[in-house]
Amino acid sequence: MAFVKRFYRAVSLYPLLLLLAGMLASASSHALLPAAMSNGDPLPSLAPMLKSVNPAVVNISTYTTRNVQQNPLLNDPFFRHFFNVPEQQMRPRQRRTQSAGSGVIIDAGAGTVLTNHHVIDGADEITVALEDGRSFKAELIGSDPDVDIAVLKIEAKNLSEVELADSDKLQVGDFVVAIGNPFGLGQTVTTGIVSALGRTGLGIEGYENFIQTDASINPGNSGGALVNLRGELVGVNTAILAPSGGNVGIGFAIPANMAMASIEQILTHGEVRRGQLGVIIQDLTSELAEAFDIKPGQRGAVVAEVQDDSAADKAGIKAGDIVVEVDGKAVLSSAQLRNAIGLRRVGDKVKLTLLRDGKEKTVKATLESAKKQVEADQRAVHPLLDGVGLKNSDDNKGVVVTEVKVDSPAVGKLQPGDLLVSVNQRRVRSVSELQAAAGTNADGMLLRVIRGRFASWVVLKK
Repeated sequence: MAFVKRFYRAVSLYPLLLLLAGMLASASSHALLPAAMSNGDPLPSLAPMLKSVNPAVVNISTYTTRNVQQNPLLNDPFFRHFFNVPEQQMRPRQRRTQSAGSGVIIDAGAGTVLTNHHVIDGADEITVALEDGRSFKAELIGSDPDVDIAVLKIEAKNLSEVELADSDKLQVGDFVVAIGNPFGLGQTVTTGIVSALGRTGLGIEGYENFIQTDASINPGNSGGALVNLRGELVGVNTAILAPSGGNVGIGFAIPANMAMASIEQILTHGEVRRGQLGVIIQDLTSELAEAFDIKPGQRGAVVAEVQDDSAADKAGIKAGDIVVEVDGKAVLSSAQLRNAIGLRRVGDKVKLTLLRDGKEKTVKATLESAKKQVEADQRAVHPLLDGVGLKNSDDNKGVVVTEVKVDSPAVGKLQPGDLLVSVNQRRVRSVSELQAAAGTNADGMLLRVIRGRFASWVVLKK
């Protein structure tokens, strides 16, 4: 196959030799690799570890039947009669397609197989093939599209399983091994390191906290295992950044701990019952930090809006609060807060550390039934309100932007229909209140803007 030449990736032996030398120097590695001795002795190798892990990594084939769209002219009785179209051509035509992916057995006794949701999405039939040549039809237990996790079950004996690692202990620079079924070629092993942790904002999944690795991952590797040198599962390979269509050394895996949060719920309930705090959030930018009088370098997520009668509302969280910790773990961004809350169950209790008016405050919230949490739309704007038409809202909840003149500095910043509900952290319900609040700061102002279903804080400066 010609495409194989286009998708291979050259791998230098030098980093691998350094890896093996370091492993031989540590006492813990002796159980994994044979010691390098004189000529004729076994060479250092990952083979002993792979012999125990490979049987637990499976190939997944999916089969999907779809109706083939007919020519619209065939729906015209006159056309069919005039051209004497045979009756059999009017019957619905179907096409059966096949695709390939990978999976990992995480419970040999129960026959539980972990894979990606996108590998089995829409499949009519799922087949799991083992390294020893056996294959079984699989039952879909449940999936979590927002994390891209699916759980399958096969009825089979003498299975192997991969032990789970604590992926929170993973560090940049740790060596990892990717195992999967790229391009349907069959089980393939590649090596690399953890290039980065906590990758978000890629727009691949609803909840993102990816492990980035340069271990070669290609189409077909999805759902396969990313293991450490002890053969423990640290992640589930799920995506690549491929500008040219093939591997360029940037692959992404779902952390094992993140996957297990969904798997446990799927095995218990058959679905994921995701908890909700009930806030709209955005990153704490340098401009917002200055506006809120927060010390430079502070990280966190700014609460832009609190939904009425939500878990956050009942806990006393207010718009303008800055969430800096969840259950003692630092929150560095709105995406991190979204992950920390979204992977909890309905009914879970969380302790949040907030900054309010420059002072630290701790609240406890009980998460409620899931509704999709939305991050605030952030805009880097610096205008004043010159040239912006304003009027009181009909429900007395704020000030409505009626127009933005072409020569106004607010063009492209504010737009008709925006609802301004606070200025400089003072609640405003009328144009007069807005003017009074804006007048307290001649150099600029901090607006809270609601646009449709979204809310955000906007800093305006001269």
